[in-house]
Order: sequence, then C-alpha cells, then structure tokens
Amino acid sequence: MNTRPDQPLRLGTRRSKLAMSQSGHVADAVRAVTGRPVELVEITTFGDVSREHLAQIGGTGVFVTALREALLRGEVDFAVHSLKDLPTAQPDDLVIAAMPLREDPRDALVARDGLTFEQLPDGSRIGTGSPRRTAQLNHLALSLGKRIETVPIRGNVDTRIGYVRDGELDAVVLAAAGLNRIGRGDEATDLLSVDSVLPAPGQGALAVECLASDTDLIAALGALDDPETRAAVTAERSLLAALEAGCSAPVGAFADLLDDGQTVNEMRLRGVVGTLDGTTLVQLSTTGPVPQSYDEAMALGRELADEMLAKGAAGLMGERSL
Repeated sequence: MNTRPDQPLRLGTRRSKLAMSQSGHVADAVRAVTGRPVELVEITTFGDVSREHLAQIGGTGVFVTALREALLRGEVDFAVHSLKDLPTAQPDDLVIAAMPLREDPRDALVARDGLTFEQLPDGSRIGTGSPRRTAQLNHLALSLGKRIETVPIRGNVDTRIGYVRDGELDAVVLAAAGLNRIGRGDEATDLLSVDSVLPAPGQGALAVECLASDTDLIAALGALDDPETRAAVTAERSLLAALEAGCSAPVGAFADLLDDGQTVNEMRLRGVVGTLDGTTLVQLSTTGPVPQSYDEAMALGRELADEMLAKGAAGLMGERSL
C-alpha cells in the first residue's frame, strides 16, 4: 500500500455506470475508515468490449481478468468486483479483503405496462443473457400454466430496459442489486422471490480485492467486511465450485440466515440446476449451524452439491456451452 497518508489509494473498476456506482460506494467507505483519498481508475475488461453472449465467451472471469492484471502490475491498489463475476478459484497472490453488506440478492423483472411475472400473457418475450434465469423462468412459467420465450440479450441497464420501452420485448430480468445501486430500483415491476427463482451465487454482493502481500491494506479494508454476507456467499460459491460450473451454467444458489425470533442460529443453503427449457430442475436445500469459518462455509456448499449430483444435477449441466 502507498504509505504516504496524502497519497491517494487507487481503486480499479470497470467503466460501466453500475461498476462506477458500486465502486464509488466502496471508495466512500474506504475514505471513511482510512482517512485516505481514493481515486477511481477505470479499466476496460474483455467482457465490456466483446459483443458475444456471456455463455459463448466463457462467462466466468471475463469482467475480472483485466482488473486482476492491473493489481498484479501495481497500477491499482485494490479492485471492486461484482462477486458473481468472480471465478470460484482464488489466485494465491490476491485476496478478497472485504465482502461488504450484501444488497438485495433477488432478480428483478422490468415489464411493459407495470406487469408482474404472473400477469405476463402466454407467449411473452423475456430478455436475459443468463442460462440460470432462462431455466428457472421457463420452469416458473410452466408452473403457472403458460409458456414464455426467453431472448438472449446483453448490454448495460439502459440498453436492456430499452428493449422493453421500445416494444421489442415484453420484459427483461436484471439483478435487483444493480438497479438499486444506480438509483433505479423503482423501475422494477416485480421482484422475483428466491422461493421461485434462485439468484446467481454471490448475487448482490461485492468483493474488494487486493494483493495478498499488502497486509496493511488488507487490515484497513477488513473494516468493510460483513461476516454474515461472507459466510453466505462462501457457501453459495462452494456449491458452484463443487458442481464444476461457471456463471454460464444454469446454477442458482442462495444462503440465508434463519432465526428463532431472537438469535440467528442456522443457515439454509438452497441450490438449483435445470434444463434451459425449464422442464427439469434439481432443486435441494440443506440447513446447518451458521458457519464460523471459511472451511465450515465451504463444507456446507460441498454437502449440498453432493446431494444434487446424486439427484442427477451433472446431467443437466451439459448445456453449459450453449
């Protein structure tokens, strides 16, 4: 870490409006805990310039590699990622120093005429670039006695919502956290319950990453860490890793803390894998004591993954390269 207290800490961020917004929030928090100025360093990633659909370019890591390379070259002091974009394998020379309090993990529907998902007519065209959402949205539609057409889309929030405003699509599905972070949460016409559509592992959470050798900065950034968020998303990402699936596979996971009205005493982890047409889902859950360590959180994810694999989950992930 730069040792001069007046020298700005350099925060590496993607250039998108959403990335700049969430990095700005982290920068404010780092200024508050360190008393140091923080400057944003904009970095273009492969995922930002490629026009291919995420499932085709590999999904996992496409928004991350350039930021990590800048860290390793010493061009930035730390970086902020959307946790769901991070590969599950962590490089030895980098460390996630903080996972701040998680935003809303749910998926949000932005539909024409203020419609909810249940109100969408049969045959509605819904935009999403996510196989996970495609599988679960199709399954949810079938459970409601209707069919939808999922249309692959990419682009920033404006581009995606524009498809609905222009009448090209009946609705699009986005992460509620992203809408909230750019002050557009009120544009969601429906928030999809995690009981119906499980989010991506780590959705709504941020990862603040720096060099593993920068012990002073690790200690400073640690003030931003939320232990409950870290335990939950570690379990979710352990499930994803154990299923050997990247973010281009139709895997959803969500861990939440259960209480008896007074104290939080258990964590429930839910996972889902499905065929893209929604006709077949493997959806299971497990509940255990709130993990008190990284290893305990990892074990919870692996346990549920083993159960899902025993129920046939592996056969449903052959579509990951589509």
